[in-house]
Amino acid sequence: MRSLLILLLFSFLAVTQAHADRLTGVASVIDGDTLEIRGQRIRLHGIDAPESGQLCATAEGQRWRCGQQAALSLADRIGRRQISCTVRDIDRYGRVLAVCHQDGTDLNGWLVREGWAVAYRQYSRAYIGDETEARSTQRNIWSGHFDMPWDWRRAQRGG
Repeated sequence: MRSLLILLLFSFLAVTQAHADRLTGVASVIDGDTLEIRGQRIRLHGIDAPESGQLCATAEGQRWRCGQQAALSLADRIGRRQISCTVRDIDRYGRVLAVCHQDGTDLNGWLVREGWAVAYRQYSRAYIGDETEARSTQRNIWSGHFDMPWDWRRAQRGG
């Protein structure tokens, strides 16, 4: 119990520091909506991307690894160049929730506009227009059929 309290205290201190500053650096892509900069997990605020193991289907019914492709597309977009993330909150898993930019581009919005993520309306309305654009042009996940990431996760948990 004592070690858990110490861990929580250190996590709180790290989060407090993250709130005080922007997180800037070269990011590693964990999945389509999660990055890591210098050991700090960052969940992209206001969006939800398909999970790494999630499959989507083309209009013809051919299945493809849309979650994996979302992560690869984000990794290709950011490369090894620096990004800057503005912290918005901390989620229930202790991850920083942030809006990240690279060279003036909002990466959260880019993922949604490119059809690699959806607007996470439960938490933000910021990317609804981007989602509408991607859906109307049938980009990537919108080119066929897919389960919303939150529905896919719930089905994987059995409920």
